[in-house]
Amino acid sequence: MRAAVYTSKGPAAEVLKIIEKPDPQAAAGEVRVKIMFSGVNPSDVKSRSGVSARTGGYPEVTPHSDGAGVVDQLGAGAPAELMGKRVWIFNGQWERPYGTAAQYITLPASQVVPLPDDVSFEVGASIAIPLMTAMYAIQCCGSLIGKTVLVPGAAGSVGFYVTQLAAMAGARVIGIVSSDEKAAIAKKVGAQDVINYRQQNLVEQVQALTHGQGADYIIEVDAASHAPHYGSLLCFDGKAIIYGTNTPQITVPFGPMIVGFVTMVFFIVYRLPSAALKTVLAGVNAAIAKPGFQHPQTAIYTLDQIAAAHEQVERGANAKVLIGF
Repeated sequence: MRAAVYTSKGPAAEVLKIIEKPDPQAAAGEVRVKIMFSGVNPSDVKSRSGVSARTGGYPEVTPHSDGAGVVDQLGAGAPAELMGKRVWIFNGQWERPYGTAAQYITLPASQVVPLPDDVSFEVGASIAIPLMTAMYAIQCCGSLIGKTVLVPGAAGSVGFYVTQLAAMAGARVIGIVSSDEKAAIAKKVGAQDVINYRQQNLVEQVQALTHGQGADYIIEVDAASHAPHYGSLLCFDGKAIIYGTNTPQITVPFGPMIVGFVTMVFFIVYRLPSAALKTVLAGVNAAIAKPGFQHPQTAIYTLDQIAAAHEQVERGANAKVLIGF
């Protein structure tokens, strides 16, 4: 099979190579999936670049945790009903060296989920990290009827889904974006208001839009940028649900946080406890089957163009980046 690999960390064009490898064989409890599309996420490019240590220790890595394809081989004990099924994949390259940027992947049968016939492989490869992250964050909030939710990065892959799910759940969503184009995307999926943080003062705008109260929740892609302002961005008993940050250290204002009874919840989608994972997968399956549920537009590259695909993710372009096979 053809696969993308890297053996050292660094710029995409310098370290990513396309090689021929033997087709993998499904071990006991595993399935083999013929990949149709591989999803590229920020965590993948951070791992490859060396920003994240997630793939440390492996002499060779085939990147990407998300993907979609068809099960074409079963290992001993794998569920027989999965044979020939269209599936989407999660945690493909989590704590293992071989991900979905290859023609085939073998992985535990528990990490593939049947993909409805009317849902495309492109969507299937787009949903694992982004939609699972968004789903868990929304589930952390409880009832959102009448609540206000701040969504930084509202046009990004996770933010797109968070905005849509929160609006569907009855929340007032304030999207935080960096351009008019991204503002339009956020409004399309349910943001009632948008703030362009490059042109407007974020705290002042949130205070104005919430009549000085602050929001009930912030679902956070960049805690380092916003945590210093949580005391002003969030209302009394508000909650920050944090799945990302652009720098490894964050600073919070102790006084406003303690008198405001502000809660901070951290999580990483790769390590969801089993009960939470079950609930999240059920929520994802229900969402993608819902008529009219929207997904980000895609930008599709070939395997030979994987370096360019990684570079697009690093630029933060308004699309879900995929590798097609």
